[in-house]
This record gives sequence, C-alpha cells and structure tokens, in this order.
Amino acid sequence: MRRLAIMLLSAFVALTGCTPVLFQPMERMVLTPDRLSLRYDDVFFESTDGVRLHGWYLHAGPGARGTVLFLHGNAQNISTHIASVFWLPRRGFNVFLFDYRGFGRSEGVAATIADVHRDTAGALRALRRRDDVDPDRLVLFGQSLGASVAISFASERPGVFNAVIAESAFDGYRHIAREKLAASWLTWAFQWPLSFLMSDAYRPLDAVARLAPTPLLLVYDTGDTIVPPHHGVSLYRAAREPKAFWCIPGRGHIQAVLEPWVRERLLDYLDAVLAAKGESPPPVTRGLVNAPDCGFNTAVTP
Repeated sequence: MRRLAIMLLSAFVALTGCTPVLFQPMERMVLTPDRLSLRYDDVFFESTDGVRLHGWYLHAGPGARGTVLFLHGNAQNISTHIASVFWLPRRGFNVFLFDYRGFGRSEGVAATIADVHRDTAGALRALRRRDDVDPDRLVLFGQSLGASVAISFASERPGVFNAVIAESAFDGYRHIAREKLAASWLTWAFQWPLSFLMSDAYRPLDAVARLAPTPLLLVYDTGDTIVPPHHGVSLYRAAREPKAFWCIPGRGHIQAVLEPWVRERLLDYLDAVLAAKGESPPPVTRGLVNAPDCGFNTAVTP
C-alpha cells in the first residue's frame, strides 16, 4: 500500500507539473519592448473580478491595419512571449499582450482556466476603451494554452473578432493531461483517473463549432511533441466554415511564427479576413502542399 501511495503521489505531481492547465508563471521580466525599439504603453487594468493585471500595448502608428489581442501559453510571461508578436507593429498591426494573474507584473495567483477567461475579458474591455483602436478590426491570436482559451473565449462573443488564429491549441484539457501522463511509465496506469482532476468546462472541442461565422485559422508544426497536430485535426473537423488548417514542417512547439515566410502568410491571412468584414474570407492557399504528418493536405511551405 505504501508503494502504491508513493506512485499515486508521484503521478499527481507529474500531472500538476506537466499539464498546460496548471500554470508555470514567471515574475522576472526578460525582454521589454524598448529593447526591441518598439513604441509601447505599460497598461494596468482589471480582470472582470477586480484582479489588477499588466500588459503592453505595442503601437503600429497612424493608419494601423488592425489590432491583435495576444494570449500566451501556460509558462513564463509576456517578456518571453513578445518574441512571437514583436514583428507585427512593424507591419502595421497594433498588439496588446498581457499577463494572466500571477504571471509577470500581474497580481493574484494563477488558479483555473475560468480565471484566464476573466483576465482575457478584462483585457478585451481595456483594449476596446482605447481611442487608437478600431473595434471593428480586432483579431484574437493565441498560442498553446492561449490558443485553446482563444477558441472558447471567442465562441462566447460572436461578432467581436474578425478572426481567431490558434497556434498549437489542444482540443481538451483532460485529453492533453492524459497524453502527458501516458508518456511516462510511472504515470501511464493513472492517466484516466488523474485526468479527471482537470476541469473540461472550457473544452475547445466543445466550443469550436460555435465559433462560426468568425474565421478560424489553426496552425500546427510537424515537429511539435508538446501539442501534436492531431489536436488540430480534431478541432478542424469539429469546426464550421470559414476555417483553415496550416501545418508547418519541422520547427517545434509555437515556433511557426519565427519563420519569416510564415509571417508573410499570416499577413496575407489578416488582410483577407479584415477585408472580408464579416463575410467568409477567401482561402489563403499560396504555397500549400501535402503534409501526411498532420493528417491533411494543407501544409504551408515557402
């Protein structure tokens, strides 16, 4: 019995340490926008339950093409995740990236996915109050945990966003927990019972069909071992049009936007969805080839 208790405790520790739902925040700020020669505002605002949060508003300057609300993953903070979006202001897009409670300079303690939804709602409210933001030209962009949150968050707010871009979203919190538990011999036997410690109240697979008619772009990488592309396959199949699935060969978890040619494709997509103004955007198919590793014939290549 003692050995079993130790194994169960070890499995629980592995669950809480490895799944994206239980957070790994970092307070230390690594990189700031001024070091990237970006014009920005330090923004402090409140979540919908009153927790004081912090973010950066990156200015594109006069004549901005649109504004991106960015949701980062489960670890570190905006000072590392800025690497995914710093290029957008230079190409004409304002960006608002913020830290969930307990991350970076945000107050509170990271606890639940419901908290992240409250924090995101507070960020959207703060963003829409700005005079330099066109509320009719908003895009929601999330990576990993942030991508999963973006799908369910936007599905509850029809007409708010011109598009949702979800990079490396997982299709369910219990599903990703089971995969992480199954990866170790120590926790393999407990993958099912322990996964039910996770709430699936905001499961993206349940929400994704409700996202339409907001356009959805799912982005995955054949080299991603943290959130494998099969999560995207199930989300794509459950989603309704307009939808697109891009599979990027070989980089790794949330690494696609580090490729200059992927950034160009994303700019094409943003232009298409913003020009559509609520109508189904034309598909961005330039450079699409077969990608059997992802389960679809829609990989993006230079």
